[in-house]
Amino acid sequence: MDIAIHIFSVVWLLFLWATTRYSVQMFQQNSYRIERYNRWLSSTGEWHMRSNTLSLATAILFIFTNHWVVLLMLGVWMTVIAISELAIRYKVPIVYTMRVKRLIATRLIISALLLASVHICAVEYTLVAMMLLSLDYWTVVAAVVISPVERAITRWYYNDAKRRLRAMPHLKIIGITGSFGKTSTKHFLYRLLSERYNVLMTPGNFNTTLGVVRTIREHLKPHHEVFIVEMGAKQRGDIKEICDLVSPDMGIVTSVGEMHLETFGSVESVARTKFELIEALPEGGFGVVNIDSEAAKRYIVESGIKVNTYAVEAQNADYRATNIQYCASETRFDVAKCQDLDEGYATRILGRGNILNITAALAIAEKMGISLDSRRRAVRQIEQVEHRLSLRRDGGVTILDDAYNSNPTGARMALEVLSKFDTEGCRYVVTPGFVEMGVKQYQNNRAFGRDIAAAKVDRVYVVNEVNREAITVGLREGLYPEDRVVAVASFAEAMADLGPRLRSGDVVLYENDLPDSFK
Repeated sequence: MDIAIHIFSVVWLLFLWATTRYSVQMFQQNSYRIERYNRWLSSTGEWHMRSNTLSLATAILFIFTNHWVVLLMLGVWMTVIAISELAIRYKVPIVYTMRVKRLIATRLIISALLLASVHICAVEYTLVAMMLLSLDYWTVVAAVVISPVERAITRWYYNDAKRRLRAMPHLKIIGITGSFGKTSTKHFLYRLLSERYNVLMTPGNFNTTLGVVRTIREHLKPHHEVFIVEMGAKQRGDIKEICDLVSPDMGIVTSVGEMHLETFGSVESVARTKFELIEALPEGGFGVVNIDSEAAKRYIVESGIKVNTYAVEAQNADYRATNIQYCASETRFDVAKCQDLDEGYATRILGRGNILNITAALAIAEKMGISLDSRRRAVRQIEQVEHRLSLRRDGGVTILDDAYNSNPTGARMALEVLSKFDTEGCRYVVTPGFVEMGVKQYQNNRAFGRDIAAAKVDRVYVVNEVNREAITVGLREGLYPEDRVVAVASFAEAMADLGPRLRSGDVVLYENDLPDSFK
């Protein structure tokens, strides 16, 4: 039995490492926010809790039976769980930042101290203690324990970034926020301003306060003249916090929509948060807002805030994309400004939504002194932004990759592009729908199903369980044939069915791709 106990201890250490790594990975995907992690744990992560609870129940059974067979069963079960978790290739793998390393170390130290205490005081309960320490909630405990250290480190980094910005008083800072469209707009603006200035933009999805701090400390150099800051928000005050750090001179609000309603509570609260950017601009600052977004337009009217506007649809916008013509190789358009008309823009970028984003970037570029000829040249040379309605070809198959989009408005625009795509082949949609929309989530995904049904789609793959019922109900309401709807557990499973069907001329739309924290 002693040998069995030693072997079991080694297996448990492997099990503890695998479960700790997984829970910390999910904590990281939930932005290190305890309340979000707990919501995930009580919903999408409940399968993992059931697995650990079963291990705990087996350990308790061993106390009453003291039979080696029960210990063997528990050891085999933990081995299977540990190996399977360590072997999984996640879409968003854990990033071993210093913060993650500190969190893992804290959790393991807590586990070692508590286990040693139990072993000394009540050795018969050691096995139960081992299983208890494998539960995911210990990541929350570790986060709480180490939170004073994290706050101190964060404050030091924040103040250092602030100091670096103060040392560059002539740096022009442009903030971009919105429920959707902000990343594409950031890339378009970067290309336009690079015609004249040395420009830095926040990379990837570095749109939190810490992401901006990291960009400043690691990438901002004395030769930079313009700093474009993408600003994301999950709750009230997030945009203000970034603005307090960077003090923007200009700002763009790309949209106000039903994103992250679980934390915001209402679209009105989303609007107030996004407009924290406009309200942070100095006297004489330049802000532009998309008034094709009804919620943004309503906020401007109700608050009386003075700001420039842009649109594709709204006739009274200060900057409006007009005369849009979709050609085989490019999209052509003009921009109307009061009594003026800037003619002759052309881009390879797809979709009305991207024309809208380019219009916002053009408004800022004109204000920054970029000439009309330079603006035309830059727009023509704009590259597609990966995973944001980007087009690529795989053999004779066209892929419309909108995997990073997760909002109803953008999805409708992507479906519009798909339905108007000039092809004699089949049209496919692969999607898990939208998340983090609170009470509106079912309603929006149901409407999404109806939109798909109206978009000339030949086959639909509904990925994951989270929105399956809502999307399929919407498809049914849109009279979409049920035999063309395929429910799959993962993107890989969808491609296993779709791959053999694809023929030259087919078009596939990937609409959203949920992280691993959603089942």
